[in-house]
Amino acid sequence: MEEPSVEEPSGAEPTVNEPPVEEPSAEEPAYRIRAFHTDRTVTVYQAYPPTIGLPTARDGRFPASWKRERMTWIKPSFLWMMYRSGWGTKEGQETVLAVEITREGFEWALRHACLSHYEHGVHADRPTWQRQSRESPARVQWDPERDPHLQRLPYRSLQLGLSGEAVRRYADEWIVSVRDVTPLAHRVRDLVRAGDLDAARRLLPREEPYAEPAGLLDHLRVQGAAEAGEGSAAEAVTTEKLKSPVPSTP
Repeated sequence: MEEPSVEEPSGAEPTVNEPPVEEPSAEEPAYRIRAFHTDRTVTVYQAYPPTIGLPTARDGRFPASWKRERMTWIKPSFLWMMYRSGWGTKEGQETVLAVEITREGFEWALRHACLSHYEHGVHADRPTWQRQSRESPARVQWDPERDPHLQRLPYRSLQLGLSGEAVRRYADEWIVSVRDVTPLAHRVRDLVRAGDLDAARRLLPREEPYAEPAGLLDHLRVQGAAEAGEGSAAEAVTTEKLKSPVPSTP
């Protein structure tokens, strides 16, 4: 069974009934990698239909039916994955995976990535960004981080899209372990809905600032913090993202 052709994460997210967010603080900058990580690995999340997710968790690698020619997005934020997958209930995203990958591979992808949209001040001009987007094996998108209610926070969560060489390296070289965390997703959701936020937070993965090697995100971090707010320039430009040349998966 083929993976569903799910749209890549979009910066043009629904804002209906969502209150404006505050500006990020100096202590919590708008653009920073936050992840559960060790000195060797970083954990990212993906959601798949059971036909893909269950054998991946069982075998620790993707099955033959997983399409390497498609762009696939990995997310260090557990709660953003919950927002994206509806706590692991959306069609085609019923199995949530925690994929532990090497920091070496994660940082290789970031060094070879480009932003998913044109950003004045980061790119020399729009044609330069378009060329980089065609040639880069990875893309970075920053979307509003989420709280346990899946409401927007005033800072951004990194999402990393892999294609071409990056997909092959991800599948064959970077993966250390894979766990099915769907039961965890459902348990946290149930606690949030029951109003027991303290218990829900205790179950969440401990995502802490990722110690970035010097210059790692210089070509990927949008200038200024105001972009994290609703109605900002960053949200305006995300509608101009270059389309992926191949269907993407969550």
